[in-house]
Amino acid sequence: MKKFFGLLAAIASIFTGCAPKAAQSDAVSEAVGPDTTTVQHPDWSRNAVIYEVNTRQYTPEGTFAAFGEHIGRLKELGVDILWFMPIHPISEVNRKGELGSYYAVRDYKAVNPEFGTLDDFRAVVDKAHEAGMKVIIDWVPNHTGCDNAWVEEHPEYYKLNDEGKMYGPYDWADVYQLDYSKPGTREAMTESMAYWLREAGIDGFRCDVAGMVPVDFWNEARPALEKAAGKPVFMLAEATEPELLEHAFDMDYNWPMKDLFNQIAKTAGQRTYAGGDDWAPRHATDIDSLLRSQAAGYPADSYMMNMITNHDLNSWEGTEFERLGNLNKAFAVLTYTLPGMPLIYTGQETGMNRAFEFFKKDKAPEWTPRNEYFTFYQTLNGLKHSRKELAAGTAGASLQMLDAGSADVLSFVRGAADGSRTFVAVNLGASAAPLALADSVKTSLAGGTDIFSAGKDAVLPDSLASGEYVVLTYK
Repeated sequence: MKKFFGLLAAIASIFTGCAPKAAQSDAVSEAVGPDTTTVQHPDWSRNAVIYEVNTRQYTPEGTFAAFGEHIGRLKELGVDILWFMPIHPISEVNRKGELGSYYAVRDYKAVNPEFGTLDDFRAVVDKAHEAGMKVIIDWVPNHTGCDNAWVEEHPEYYKLNDEGKMYGPYDWADVYQLDYSKPGTREAMTESMAYWLREAGIDGFRCDVAGMVPVDFWNEARPALEKAAGKPVFMLAEATEPELLEHAFDMDYNWPMKDLFNQIAKTAGQRTYAGGDDWAPRHATDIDSLLRSQAAGYPADSYMMNMITNHDLNSWEGTEFERLGNLNKAFAVLTYTLPGMPLIYTGQETGMNRAFEFFKKDKAPEWTPRNEYFTFYQTLNGLKHSRKELAAGTAGASLQMLDAGSADVLSFVRGAADGSRTFVAVNLGASAAPLALADSVKTSLAGGTDIFSAGKDAVLPDSLASGEYVVLTYK
């Protein structure tokens, strides 16, 4: 049973001349579940850009009120969905570092006093809504902090080890694992999530380690949450598991694409962050193999979140500059033009090249003046908003790979039925490479508009320098 991940249809006449590489080991290669997701995506999500807010580090104050002053700037940037990292009080028992991990929740129905009050958060949600943005909050359903009220009031909600004690997964010593075999756990978690839809008017959730929670819980929770909200909700899973997108989640993490980006950059000699010495060489054309594997394994109309950084990557795996080097902008272009939804993380739009502290207050990014990175992402956001062929899911157009004559150059067109098209070419190699498209392809690409050249008519280059990219639009 063949499936298509949203936008990837049968590749027609013009196709890459490079033989497809083996699919990534962590990519899905076998179709499972329904052909098409039953999730009804909110209309506003199709051409949206999601932005991750690290409230603690966003401003010198580290508060909701201080963040609210940036909503106008983010509107100017072109952000559509604000994803707030966990806003709840952080447990003190077994706390990590000075201020603890956001993901050790002490109370699901309260606000971290470090950030302000519930009214402060409501005010930010209202201000975002007035600006035309949606708001989702980070939710931690798999475990709670060690002094969460449920530990004393409802110990039956938790898993116990062989010694009869609560425990955390892996080396997460600051949390206790919840037990979803207990109906009470499910009811309490669903009600806690519904609370924020009712009381703060948020628009959905990013669910931490969603794959560690039973799929049937999510399948039950989504309709209950939409009933509580009285409107469509948007659900993002921190996971790369197709079954989560069959009935419950709008979007998951494109971790395999992130890993492949890292491997390509390593092959090109651009990675300076430690690790990856045992990786096999990868090139731009390997992206096609991964897309094909994902197309076979995900239900149609699923979304995947594409990224070059986020809070985990920034703090634990290196900044986008350390991992991707001079290819970082080229990879960013792909996060906007490949199937899915692009993510921007706090500070990414400034070109910030440092890692945030995770367990204590750190210096906020330098937000002014607007620089080349702000303009770069603003341009890409405008592209995402205006091009129907780049819509997420089946609302967008198929992706047609083009043979550019080099394994280091990824070149493709996405074209809608009405003739509107977007052409993309990026050089992800260590040195300059030809853009050796067939003459017929060059002819078909005449008359395009270069989005990075203030609307001027495009001149298709004969070659691309390392890290160089071209994005042309038609009609």
